[in-house]
Amino acid sequence: MAKQPLAEVFGFPIANQSKEAIRHRESCLCPFNNKVPNCTKDKANDPLGVCSVLADGGAVITCPIRFREGWHIANQAADFFFPAGTKWTSLTEVRLKDAEGESAGNIDVVLVSYNDKGKLTDFGALEIQAVYISGNVRNPFAHYMEDPANHKAMDWSHEKNYPSPDYLSSSRKRLAPQLLFKGGILNAWDKKSAVALDKHFFATLPKLDEVKRSEGEIAWLVYDLVPDSSTSRYALTHLKTVYTRFADSLRQITVAKPGKIADFVKVLQSKLDEKLDNGTPPTNISLEELL
Repeated sequence: MAKQPLAEVFGFPIANQSKEAIRHRESCLCPFNNKVPNCTKDKANDPLGVCSVLADGGAVITCPIRFREGWHIANQAADFFFPAGTKWTSLTEVRLKDAEGESAGNIDVVLVSYNDKGKLTDFGALEIQAVYISGNVRNPFAHYMEDPANHKAMDWSHEKNYPSPDYLSSSRKRLAPQLLFKGGILNAWDKKSAVALDKHFFATLPKLDEVKRSEGEIAWLVYDLVPDSSTSRYALTHLKTVYTRFADSLRQITVAKPGKIADFVKVLQSKLDEKLDNGTPPTNISLEELL
């Protein structure tokens, strides 16, 4: 575990004390194409400006806006969605509805292609999957922001609720529902999807059955934050793209791998022993009594 959890704050490594880094911290600016110049994460009037945290030997992206650096994700998704030379643009936060008119959620980025007359010809959906945090990341952030120059080398390792990536919640509470609801509608329309995610997060997913690009229904765009000594910042770097079928990916991500039934039986036996030792007889209710 690192001595402190913060990798980037308002777009800059916490040890970066350049004029630009100081300006971004003082004005709570986001350099990664947020919808407004300022960071709006968590609270617009008191933003939690943590873009990434230190874990697993690198910087793990915890803010979805962080993936917008240079809009590389849009270019790489467009390469999957459309033939070379296609005119396209991007639309953000597009509401998707089901057959009953109920919202299935917002699509992070919809890429649309169009012809010379400006008529839409095709589209694909790009979802951005940052990582949830367990523990408290606002406390070390607030401590650092009190005095960035002197707190850049802080030791937070002995504090309670030390923050760390929660990959399991990220996949079960966000990624799986995204695939199930929004992805299901898009797949029924025979439209392609792309998912941009951090390499650390991708490594925790079940092994996906890869297919050729021409057969892919989902493109997994895997990125890393690589330190750049020339700028004293992290650079969003595309590592690889993995192509999969929709149904196969959904099954592999949403179906839990079963553990040993013997271990669960031991838990049941322990709870049964505890109940009997307390003098509480089992309550037996027959089906006839219930009806």
